[in-house]
Order: sequence, then structure tokens, then C-alpha cells
Amino acid sequence: MAQSATLNGHGEAGRPGHGAVAGEIATGVIIGRTSEFFDFFVYAIASVIVFPKLVFPFATALTGTLYSFAIFTLAFFARPFGTAIFTRIDRRHGKAVRLTLALFLLGTSTVAIAFLPGYETLGAASIWLLAFGRIGQGLAWGGAWDGLASLLAVNAPLRYRGWYAMIPQLGAPIGLAVASALFAFFAGNLAADDFFGWGWRYPFFVAFAINVVALFARLRIVATPEYADLFERRELHPAGTMETVRHEGWNIVLGAFAPLASFALFHMVTVFPLSWVFLYTHEGPARFLLIEAAGAALCVLAIVASGPIADRIGRRPLLVWGAAAIAAFSGFAPQLLDGGLVGEVVYMFVGFILLGLSFGQSSGAIASRFAMTYRYTASALTSDFAWLFGAGFAPLAALLLASNFGLLAAGAYLLSGAICTLVALSLTGT
Repeated sequence: MAQSATLNGHGEAGRPGHGAVAGEIATGVIIGRTSEFFDFFVYAIASVIVFPKLVFPFATALTGTLYSFAIFTLAFFARPFGTAIFTRIDRRHGKAVRLTLALFLLGTSTVAIAFLPGYETLGAASIWLLAFGRIGQGLAWGGAWDGLASLLAVNAPLRYRGWYAMIPQLGAPIGLAVASALFAFFAGNLAADDFFGWGWRYPFFVAFAINVVALFARLRIVATPEYADLFERRELHPAGTMETVRHEGWNIVLGAFAPLASFALFHMVTVFPLSWVFLYTHEGPARFLLIEAAGAALCVLAIVASGPIADRIGRRPLLVWGAAAIAAFSGFAPQLLDGGLVGEVVYMFVGFILLGLSFGQSSGAIASRFAMTYRYTASALTSDFAWLFGAGFAPLAALLLASNFGLLAAGAYLLSGAICTLVALSLTGT
């Protein structure tokens, strides 16, 4: 998240002579975000094609998927608590300890899910273990907040703030593309018994390995003198959680709702369409996962494009136009999922392009409103609540609405997110 960037793309000038620092930070940011989102999407894909059968075999396919999505939301509820817990650790023991413990918890939770026995082996205990693993992931994501994107933005030249603001967002489509391709390979090349027996577990092991790489990449950046300098100037200094809420509560609310359109669309082009196609068509998951991977590649290009666009017209206008486009998209596009291969491709590709343009500039959109003393912790909480309200309920709500009232109802959910973004941006007064 580019915490130091403002809505119109202007802020304090980037300090000269820091191009190498910015490049090294950018690498660390992308690796770290890719690790987080790869974990995220490995679980998300499994929540559609694995857990309903493995953990909820007693339910119908639809009901089992809804149960699986209910557990999916637990990480988003746990994330703010993770921020509070690990902020306290940060204040007492430093960021290196915070990041090490958070990523260790994330890796442990992910690997624990990889070894999860099914309902037929453990009964209801399998459901509880999955829930505990998911909560562990949420706590760890809250703790993995590292402020690297803030350092990246501060070292960016003034006229390239939009460009540097989009760099952390690249981790999402990269993580999705790798996770989708991995699951597509195993689902497309293994017999059903082999896939549900052991094949689905391998992406979770890969996630653990990526976490190890991400930990060292992040620790290397945290150890730089530039990071220490920002910490001393309190730009990366963690304030107490409750104190931050008391002083910045309203701005946190605005910050959480400002990116709601892109965060809602985030799951409307990733988790939800996979569940709809898997449940309501005769198509296997492998082909659609490859469509998702291709869409993620388009999303990367759109995120990159959002940088110069934001630098030219401003972040706020781009977010406003993005929310309006998402609102228009919500009115017709979900119905394309019933249009066969062509409809699926059009829905996914258009959705991913809109996602990239809006998501590329959405995070940290009003961070400049936070007082310096509280900016670090307030930005973390803003991210937590944006994901909770914008994305945490999206797969569950969209599938529940679509299965009962048709795909147009799922579009209404997305429309509500776009409206919330437009209202929040209007209240910022910038």
C-alpha cells in the first residue's frame, strides 16, 4: 500500500539519489505481496473445488460450498486482531521479530491445512481444524503488515507517485496466476481420486516455500538505513491500536470504504465465478482456472497502466471513474457466466482489466489524511477493514444471491460496493 501517496498523486517530493533503494524496495514489496496473495488464492481455490467434498461431504454441492465460504470469511475477521497483536509485538521487539513470527504463523497454518484429514476420517473435528487454520492465516496476514510500500512511495519522485503506488498491487494477480496454473495442472492431469487424495495439497506446500523466500526478502529491506530513518521519523512507527482508533476512527472508516468497489470486484472475478462455473456447468475446473490465469496476466498490464494514468489525471479521478465503470459492469456482466466459453472469457477479461485499473491505485487512497504519529497503524487497520467489508463476504454473498435469485443479484452486490466507494470518495473532500 502506498501510504504516503495522496489522492491526486501529489505529496512530498521523492528524495534524489534513491533509485537503487527504490528498486530494491520494489523487489521486496512484490515478493512479499505475491507470497501473501499466493497463500490467499491457494486457499480460495481449494475452498471451491476441494473443501466442499473433503470437509462437507454430508451436504449438497451448493450447501457445502456455502459452508466453505463461511469459513473463508474467518480470516478477514481475524485480520484486525492480528494487526493489534503484532503491533504490540512490533512496539516491544521490533519489526524483524514481528515479521518472522507472522510469516511463521502463516506458513504453519498453511501447511497444517495441507495435512488436513477429511470429514470421513475425523468427522466434525475436520471442520474445526480447517476453521482454526483459516483463523491462523488471518492473524498472520494482519501481522505481516511491514510498511515496505510506504518506504517505496516516499523514495519515489513526485511525478511518479502513481507509478510507485501500483507496484505493491502487482502481487495479487501474480499470486493468482501462479496458484491457478498450479491447481489447473494437478486438476487437469490427475485422476479425481488422486487429486482429492493428495494432489490438491501440493500448492499448499509450495506456499510454505514461497513464504520462506518472502521472509528473507522483507527482512533484508527492514534492515536498510532508509527504513530505519523512516522509523525514527515516525512514518513507520507503530502506534497503539486503540489509541489510533480513537484519533483516526473516521478516517479509517473512509479509508476502508474508498476502495470497496475494487475489493468487491476482486472476488467477483476470482473466487465467485469459479464456484458458479464449477457448480452450475458441466465444465471441469482446469479450463476455467487457465482462463483465470490469463485474466490475471491482463490484470498485471492494467495495474501497470494505472500508474501513468494516475500520474496524469490523479488517483482520485481514476478511482471515481473506476467505480463508475464497475457499477456499469455489475449491471450486465455476471450473466455472461451462463454464456459458455465466450461469455466466461468476456466476463473474466473485462472484469480483470477493470480490476487492474481500479485496484492498482485503491490501497492507501486517503492515507495522507492520517496524522504522522498514527499513519502506520491506521493504514494497517484501514487495509484490514477494507478487505473485511469489501472482499470477506463477497464469495458467500454473491453465491448465495445468485443461487437463489439469479446472476443479476450477484451484480447487485458488486453495485453496492461501487456506490460505497463513490460515497466515501465524496466525503473525503479532496
